[in-house]
Amino acid sequence: MRNLKLLRTIEYGPVQALGSPQCFCLRVDQGTLLVGSEYGILELDPGIQGAMNDISLTVDGFLPEDGSGHIVGIEDLPDQESVCIATEAGDVILCNLSTKQLECVGRVDSGLTTMSWSPDQELVLLITGQQTLIMMTKDFEPIIERELHQDDFGEGKFITVGWGKKETQFHGSEGKQAAHRKQTEVPPAPSSDDCRPRVTWRGDGQFVAVSSICPQTGARKVRVWSRELVLQSTSEPVPGLEQALAWKPCGSVIASAQEKPNKYDVVFFEKNGLLHGEFTLPFQKDQAKVKELLWNLDSTIMAVWLEDIKKENNFKTNTYVQLWTVGNYHWYLKQSLHFGNTETSQLVSLLWDREIPYRLHALCRGWHALRYDWHWTTDRSTGDDSHPVANVAVIDGDKVLITAFQHSVVPPPMCTFQLQLQQPVNQIAFHSDPTKSEDFAVLDAGNRVFIYRAGGSTVKDSTLSLGGSGFKASVETPHLERTYSIKVSCSMGKQVNPLALRLFTWLQDNTFLAISQGQLATHSVIHHLTGSPEAAGGFLDLCWSTPVDEVVISLCYNPKTRAVALQLTDGQILKYFWEAPTPSLEPWRSRSGSAVRFPSPCVQTALAMIGGDEVILGLTDRCRCFINDVEVASNVTSFIRYDEFLLVTTHSHTCQCVSLRDTSLKDLQACFGSSSSSNNETLRKVERGSRIVTVVPQDTKLILQMPRGNLETVHHRALVLAQIRKWLDRLMFKEAFDCMRKLRINLNLLYDHNPKVFLENVETFIKQIDSVNDINLFFTELKEEDFTKTMYQSTVSSNIQLQEYCDQKKVDLVCDAMRVAMESISPQKYCLSILTSHVKKSIPELEIALQKVHELRESVSPAAEGVTAEAALKYLLFLVDVNELYDHSLGTYDFDLVVMVAEKSQKDPKEYLPFLNTLRKMETNYQHYTIDKYLKRYKKALCHLSKCGPEHFSEFLNLVKDQNLYNEALKLYPPDTPEHKAVGSAFGEHLNKKHLYEQAGLIFARCGTYERALDAFLSSGCWQQALCMASQLGYTADQLAGLARSLAGKLVEQRKHAEAAMLLEQYAQDYEEAVLLLLEGAVWEEALRLIHKYNRLDILETNFKPAILEAQKNYLVFLDSQKTTFIRHRKRLLVVRELKEQACQGLLDDETVNCPEADLISELSSTVMTSETSSKYSHSNSRISARSSKNRRKAERKRHSLKEGSPLEDMALLEALRENIHTTENIKGEVHSLLKGLVLFGYDEQARQLQQALEETLQLIERSVPEIWTTNLQQNSAIPVLGPNSTANSIMAAYQQQRIAASAVQDAELFISPKLNKNFQWKLTLLC
Repeated sequence: MRNLKLLRTIEYGPVQALGSPQCFCLRVDQGTLLVGSEYGILELDPGIQGAMNDISLTVDGFLPEDGSGHIVGIEDLPDQESVCIATEAGDVILCNLSTKQLECVGRVDSGLTTMSWSPDQELVLLITGQQTLIMMTKDFEPIIERELHQDDFGEGKFITVGWGKKETQFHGSEGKQAAHRKQTEVPPAPSSDDCRPRVTWRGDGQFVAVSSICPQTGARKVRVWSRELVLQSTSEPVPGLEQALAWKPCGSVIASAQEKPNKYDVVFFEKNGLLHGEFTLPFQKDQAKVKELLWNLDSTIMAVWLEDIKKENNFKTNTYVQLWTVGNYHWYLKQSLHFGNTETSQLVSLLWDREIPYRLHALCRGWHALRYDWHWTTDRSTGDDSHPVANVAVIDGDKVLITAFQHSVVPPPMCTFQLQLQQPVNQIAFHSDPTKSEDFAVLDAGNRVFIYRAGGSTVKDSTLSLGGSGFKASVETPHLERTYSIKVSCSMGKQVNPLALRLFTWLQDNTFLAISQGQLATHSVIHHLTGSPEAAGGFLDLCWSTPVDEVVISLCYNPKTRAVALQLTDGQILKYFWEAPTPSLEPWRSRSGSAVRFPSPCVQTALAMIGGDEVILGLTDRCRCFINDVEVASNVTSFIRYDEFLLVTTHSHTCQCVSLRDTSLKDLQACFGSSSSSNNETLRKVERGSRIVTVVPQDTKLILQMPRGNLETVHHRALVLAQIRKWLDRLMFKEAFDCMRKLRINLNLLYDHNPKVFLENVETFIKQIDSVNDINLFFTELKEEDFTKTMYQSTVSSNIQLQEYCDQKKVDLVCDAMRVAMESISPQKYCLSILTSHVKKSIPELEIALQKVHELRESVSPAAEGVTAEAALKYLLFLVDVNELYDHSLGTYDFDLVVMVAEKSQKDPKEYLPFLNTLRKMETNYQHYTIDKYLKRYKKALCHLSKCGPEHFSEFLNLVKDQNLYNEALKLYPPDTPEHKAVGSAFGEHLNKKHLYEQAGLIFARCGTYERALDAFLSSGCWQQALCMASQLGYTADQLAGLARSLAGKLVEQRKHAEAAMLLEQYAQDYEEAVLLLLEGAVWEEALRLIHKYNRLDILETNFKPAILEAQKNYLVFLDSQKTTFIRHRKRLLVVRELKEQACQGLLDDETVNCPEADLISELSSTVMTSETSSKYSHSNSRISARSSKNRRKAERKRHSLKEGSPLEDMALLEALRENIHTTENIKGEVHSLLKGLVLFGYDEQARQLQQALEETLQLIERSVPEIWTTNLQQNSAIPVLGPNSTANSIMAAYQQQRIAASAVQDAELFISPKLNKNFQWKLTLLC
């Protein structure tokens, strides 16, 4: 649904030259034209609008001086820096344009009719006057010569396998008579045929097609030849086949023209010579003829060069050039160029550019040269939310096909309605004002403007018809309001360009802008046109013409800011102040004040607001997208600006939709440059080659067109969510709900978008939805998750957290609010929804729901719009499992409700009726207890059973013991009651069995059973509570002393010497034994306190001093042992690591050089080498771990073996070194206390020796830690074996080493360096 837009046109000439032009070619490297005439060749330069070189061919006799000569071919040869010219007389000439030297490289005595070079310019084909083909190399060495007319079909001749005859085949609508119809003879070529052969090459140069007049029949035939001039195929007989011939560069078909009895067609041949489709030209019989057909470089446009057939009474003929494209198997006439019938405007030659696909060159007889640059554009309306219009106009000759996508999506070539005009249409401009976007203007080939406006007329427009190709739609159609003619004066007065105006734009009701060429070919003029109903003569008034010193190639307008931006050929952007009294131009400036210039010229531009600044968007023909002068993407195939969004399609077959609000260019660059995740709402996959057609305002539809031409409607998630948020902000819940349901958007967004607004407008929501089923659907999708933070994140979301309800769950809050609203509106109508609100709460309120069903059953007559109890129960069973509902109904203790639910279940009445009858006979509390116990609601059952009296206490106690409900049971009886004490005693026994002796003692003590409490405290080692219980039991002093000695022995076993000494001193009155225990536990200062308290200084000499000296020696031996062990383990670890590195390097060199698994092999190399030898060890561990926890702990200790060569020796060494460091760190406090004792009694030398030994050990550890726990070791410990960067080989290796990898994960803390406490001051300064 695209049209051809004329970006720029350059017309230069006429030039003063002899004769008239006959043909021309392009000199691509210089950008000039080489024109051949009757006297020679002329090189025209558009830059100087004149001739650069004028080389005469009459001087050397290649052309006659009387002007009767004819050049049949001209070709620029950049590799040879020459131009090749073939004359009708038979000369093939090479001309060096630099030196102007002429060289005749060959001559054919019979003359030449055609010279055609292959696309790669490696071969040249000549057709002689004797109807022979000569194939030559680029050095003009003959390869082969063939006769043009061959009787054979060619190598591609069809093979008949004998399956049936022509007469027995199916002939379609023609019937069986077609089988007996004799083949009619092909008539000769029409008189208008010039009888000259035509040559066309396939795009890859492998085949060449030649159209010529058959001598026998006088009709044209098309023959396909290979590069070696081997005939491949001959076309089937085609009546009325004409001279034009063009092979589509992509190689699919060969185009030609055919005159039929009632129409004039362009037909297509396959390479095998068979016809393959056609389309009809818009001319009557004997009105015009096709002179040439030309395909552009990328095979998307076919140019048809036509001229009127000369009449007897009219010697002047009109010349036309039509540009045709195909889409969805329909051929569209996109542009029609009428060159008129004057002598100077007659076309002589037409040529597509070899490098730029959409550049067309034309040469007129009056030495005028024209160059057109086209590109694709989509003519669409600019609707908005207030006027949701999404019209797209497609040009098809003298028809304009309008598709209103806001009503329906109609695949082309069908349309919503079409306009039939008198002349072909060249441009369409929709009104720029979004409120009038249904209005549009049509500019036809006769420079007339037709204004169509929507509404306001009851008269049927004769130029308009609904539908197209069988499709019709009931829509409001526009009407033709007025027709204007455009008369733009040309200062030169010699222009022959049929497309004088381009970039036609409708700004306001009566204001138009258009661009034309200036006095120079490199200048442009901006025409400010106005029209009114009172315009004189029906012409658009030319208010102002503003010259531009460059060629304008694009024009865009922003209706919100009323800004007009122009783009020049060098990428510079100008701002056109069209509303000023005297319109003027200024450079477009960015926020920084610098002039904006696109790095490359763009074929599509648009204005947009980004972050409060107005910027210009541009897209080049190379898919580079610019915002101002910044390139944001390099793979964009199409874009459209809609509201606050920018939508683009890319070569990676995605459609990206980004918000332009509150963003920056850097953010956009990052957005387009990053590969977004699949959960990102801004990105979605589309079909390969999709391009944007339009976006339907106030809707979620994005219309895309596929390369073939068919349409696809997608609902881009970003557009959908943006529209839903708009509807929710406007409290249009019904529209939002329908859209979310249709497009499968989670309904939680209705609440999560703005919880406060939703809760304040719950009644509005319910009234708008007005459907019980839809409300129930909303309830069923409710989740505690906030979808604006997870699935539908958006920077523009207006999500507001409710502070007053922050403690209440979202689902419960919504269910309660909606239930209250529904009960106030119509509880009968919304009965099922009310039930759903109870069921969907985080803790389902099934009892309340069942009670409401029961109330419905008891009601005398239900409301007209309500539901019956049976229907409500059936619906409830749909939401909840019937067995679960039966249990909850039983939990209501309402047997009528139980029976009602049971009747709807699959339960056997013989099972539940006797059970219910038994329950009915019980006392109420015991009945409730029995029901709760059946439903396993033991807490409620316990509560009901406690009310049944003392006779059921034994059953109560058994239930407590069975279900461990001791805490609940203690709350049901007062503390002083026997029942409370019995429950407490049972609770204490239960705690004793679980070895929770201290808690058992507390319970026993609270219940007054002090003996059992004492035993519990003794078992727990809680000596303080045990002494308290002994006091409660009235123990004597001797009993207390015995108890104290017993407790002291247990404390010594636990290495709690200070507490044991306190018991012996205070309760057993044995301070001597207490001092000995303190010395044994190295509690030196407390021992000194007791010695001096009881004045037993003799103990200092007998026990204290020998103890501290012995302790000093033991510490020296221990530190020496620790230091030796540490050094030995450190050295061995370095050796093991070196061996691992060597093994890993050897393995990498042999098998896995530069592979991603190197790190994995490095970490597990020791395991790889010893996996076979350690298999028995690992299997034995597995058997051991299955036998007992004791053996399992033993196997765990053996897992890290310090034996040299063991699988995990390095891990064992790390563990041993870590334990060594921790042990040394932990004795700092003990050594500090011992140092003070030694100094106190004058043992300074021993104290200094001990302090120095510990200090040396600590310094050794501090120096070695960085060497042992290196940075690489810590980093490798954090790298997972499996992950997104893993490969198949690394994963396989990981699984093969699963046991070792699991060990590494468990021992991850071994890779972390231990922390050394340097803040603890253990040294004594006086010893330094």
